[in-house]
Amino acid sequence: MLDLQRLKALHAVSVHGTVGAAAMSLGYTASAVSQQIAKLERETRTVLLERYGRGVRLTEDAHRLVEAARELMTIVERAETDLEERKGTPTGQLAIAAFASAARGLMPGVLAELAVRHPTLDVRMSEVDPHESVDLVAKGVLDMAVAHDWDIAPLPAPPGVEQARIGDDLCDLLVPRGHRFARRKTVRREDFDGERWVCQPPGRVCHNWLMGTLRTAGIEPDVAHYADENPTLVALVEAGLGIALIPRLGRGPLPDGVVAVRLDPVPVRHLYAIWRTGAARRPAIAEMVRTLHEHWPRAAEGTPPIGR
Repeated sequence: MLDLQRLKALHAVSVHGTVGAAAMSLGYTASAVSQQIAKLERETRTVLLERYGRGVRLTEDAHRLVEAARELMTIVERAETDLEERKGTPTGQLAIAAFASAARGLMPGVLAELAVRHPTLDVRMSEVDPHESVDLVAKGVLDMAVAHDWDIAPLPAPPGVEQARIGDDLCDLLVPRGHRFARRKTVRREDFDGERWVCQPPGRVCHNWLMGTLRTAGIEPDVAHYADENPTLVALVEAGLGIALIPRLGRGPLPDGVVAVRLDPVPVRHLYAIWRTGAARRPAIAEMVRTLHEHWPRAAEGTPPIGR
């Protein structure tokens, strides 16, 4: 009989593309995942992974097993949902992803409260960008994701995925204290011609929003520096190396050398909880969504607005 955990390991490799990334998503070591797949190869007397450059690729037989794994994981999820729903209590394991600033500014309080209120619920969080997390939920790798989109770049909604709006996160223009915008109450997009920027790398939602917004205003962005984390971007602004558009959630207090200026119109990103339709009846899903809603007002107020 095929072992479900070994099938899950193969499924994770198919989703993430490498044994190392699959291991990270499952909370295992790369060696453990390789051993699981080696055992599955022995059980099936089939080659499942082939060397390809510095990585691996799945054989045709492996792809067939991955499809079977998806079906089995769906059946198991349905059984777990039915059992949890009958008990009426959030329980079991819940794998959730959150983008960086939500993981920092929203999730600690949410996870701490759930741990106290529901000790039989084992929530495991990973920091994952929305471009990846929504797809991972749709594929069954994650149970939930806290994701975001921008007013001009809606979040894609794959089939079989549901979402709930958590709240709206406002975004400010951050400039060095001696910058020409520092004493202004508001700045418009048309004022940005000739400015140097610091922002997240290409492919990130925030980067795509900045590129689209400035180009719509007829300005080709001059990005001098890229960084993944907002605190790094704030440090680059403080050093006078560029200006940045950074949301308030999880940003923390600004250093004395950085000034927040209101952009007109104010950029807004929308936060969502995402889960699969098949798991919608799980009390754990409902409780996570409720707790996210409950904590959002405090998280949204965590960073002082402009003028404070």
